[in-house]
Amino acid sequence: MKSGQFSFLSRRSLASMLVAAALTTAIPSVSVAAQEEVMYSPNFKGTDINEFINIVGMNLKRTIIVDPQVRGRINVRSYEMLNEQQYYQFFLNVLEVYSFAVVEMDNGVLKVVRNKDAKTSNIPVVTDEAPGQGDEMVTRVVQVRNVSVRELAPLLRQFSNQAGGGHVVNYDPSNVIMMTGPAAVVNRLVDIIQRVDKAGDQELEIVKLQYASAPEIVRILESIYKSQGRGEQPDFLVPRIVADDRTNSVIVSGELQARQRVIELAKRLDSELQTSGNTRVFYLKYAKAEELVPVLKGVSDSIVAEVQGGGAAAAAAGAQGGRGAVASQGRSTSIEFHADSNSLVITAQPDMMRSLEDVLRQLDIRRAQVLVEAIIVEVFEGDGTDLGVQWLNKNGGGTNFNNGNTIPIIGVAAGAAQASQVTRGTRTEVVAPDGTKTVSEVPDSNRDYSILSNVLSGLNGAMLGFYKGDWAAVLQAVRTSTNSNVLATPHITTMDNQEAFFLVGQEVPVITGSTTGANNTNPFQQVDRKEVGIRLKVTPQINEGDAVQLTIEQEVSSIGGATAVDITINKREIKTTVMADDGATVVLGGLIDEDVQESESKVPILGDIPILGHLFKSTSVSKKKRNLMVFIKATIVREGSAISGISKTKYNYIRAEQLKRQEEGIRLMPLTDQVVLPKWDDSLTLPPTFDDYMNKEQQPTTEMQGNQD
Repeated sequence: MKSGQFSFLSRRSLASMLVAAALTTAIPSVSVAAQEEVMYSPNFKGTDINEFINIVGMNLKRTIIVDPQVRGRINVRSYEMLNEQQYYQFFLNVLEVYSFAVVEMDNGVLKVVRNKDAKTSNIPVVTDEAPGQGDEMVTRVVQVRNVSVRELAPLLRQFSNQAGGGHVVNYDPSNVIMMTGPAAVVNRLVDIIQRVDKAGDQELEIVKLQYASAPEIVRILESIYKSQGRGEQPDFLVPRIVADDRTNSVIVSGELQARQRVIELAKRLDSELQTSGNTRVFYLKYAKAEELVPVLKGVSDSIVAEVQGGGAAAAAAGAQGGRGAVASQGRSTSIEFHADSNSLVITAQPDMMRSLEDVLRQLDIRRAQVLVEAIIVEVFEGDGTDLGVQWLNKNGGGTNFNNGNTIPIIGVAAGAAQASQVTRGTRTEVVAPDGTKTVSEVPDSNRDYSILSNVLSGLNGAMLGFYKGDWAAVLQAVRTSTNSNVLATPHITTMDNQEAFFLVGQEVPVITGSTTGANNTNPFQQVDRKEVGIRLKVTPQINEGDAVQLTIEQEVSSIGGATAVDITINKREIKTTVMADDGATVVLGGLIDEDVQESESKVPILGDIPILGHLFKSTSVSKKKRNLMVFIKATIVREGSAISGISKTKYNYIRAEQLKRQEEGIRLMPLTDQVVLPKWDDSLTLPPTFDDYMNKEQQPTTEMQGNQD
């Protein structure tokens, strides 16, 4: 019997050699071939784990790298002889017991590390053909086909040492589980997965109904399972029930016992009514009863026409237990509405009643609403400059201009001449035949400034005038600047496919006709009123998904000014149909224009002279620039809580503005309180009943009597 360490005698200390000789022995066995199989009988007591690793590496002739954190002593003994493969597995078992693991590299080198560090090392990924054995560290990927890995992974982690080298991870998109750990543990988890991952008895069964309606039966069955606490039952015990309207059948899928319960209940519900017809009252939740009557009558007429269309088709339909020839026999269908209770009263045959009820249930649904928010921005900028020189000679000659804001010098001179004249008074004596004298006097008249005031009333800017001798001149200069910024944000909420109209402005009277009376007296005028302001008309249509089709008419109008006939109205209007996503902002259109006008009046030849030519001309320059953009945003509101939240936001915004104004106060009236909206409150408080009020009044009286006692 030979020791597996004798070939390394020169490299070992004497103490190590004695320990190795005492603890590990090798016995050669007889082989048919020339090679000799070495058997090992390991026996280690109180041996340092690093010494144990060195001895095993020497016996197996393998290069082993030991992590510095691997330390401790081991006690282990084998009472049977082990071959080389068993000896290596024994080596792995010992390290696993002491929380260490071996990682084999591609070049054959072995690394001894801690268990928790091994799962992040270069561990081989094994397959079903070579799964590994013993405590060999491996990684394995398992495809799960019938159960959810999200629910299976937490159960597997309970069978794996997650704090050590074990690790279980699930990947939901591919429904796979990735496991790392000793091969024996991983193989055990794979066996558990294979036993759990088995498809149940999920066969399909079709129940053809003869009297009842398939959608109605499905609705009743789903209500029963929902009331029994469906969420507390396992998924495989919950049957799946689907209605097929075409064949009037119920399709059931699930475990055998669950299917049998559903099928038995469906057959018991599929019973014939005692009467050939019935009358039912349907109270509508959302739709209008009078609007559904034409629709339901059209459906009933089409069903009757389909049944009466051909004998073969009608007979086949009757054989299937659906809409058969019975629909055309007996009483006719009657559909009436009651507006006060918003209900429908329907009298029809059972099969007709089922069809109408199914249509009614699908039409009487809560319709979504659309909040439309428009943003209208208009920026206007205008600049103008006028400069002109006019002169006049008393004996004749001069310049006279009236372009832009220029006042003609002739009008100024005429007004000045009129204002400078003073009319002297007169004294008249009249002698009567009797010698009596009567004296009448006319006082001096004052200067007349009326013409001059009318002329100067049109002055805009500065005017400088002078005269000397027979010459007079006027210099006029003016610069105008106009800036305006209009921002409007109209909001409107409407139902799906319902037109909504919004107007903020005023009605302006406009003369549309005039009739003169006799002798041009008492004229009669016809006046119409035009809406001027911001107007928004929108009709939303919610498509499948989160898109909204908007038919929009947007108008911004204002009073431009007065003319000789009537007033002028500035109008910008957009009519369009757009498609917008829920909550997205769309630009409808815009106007960007710039108008530059330059007017010059001058005396030929003289006005072209450099510098001096300004004495013989008048110049007017104007520049106008307007930017107008219209944006719109559509928000789909499907639930009542959403519209309440939007209303609360707008309400709090107005209240915040009022609080801000209250803090700033009113000028010259600092102690005046302003009106502020109360806080938003979703709850509705009703007044107390008579009994509650009386009990509340009697309670203080009872307490007072008790205190006196």
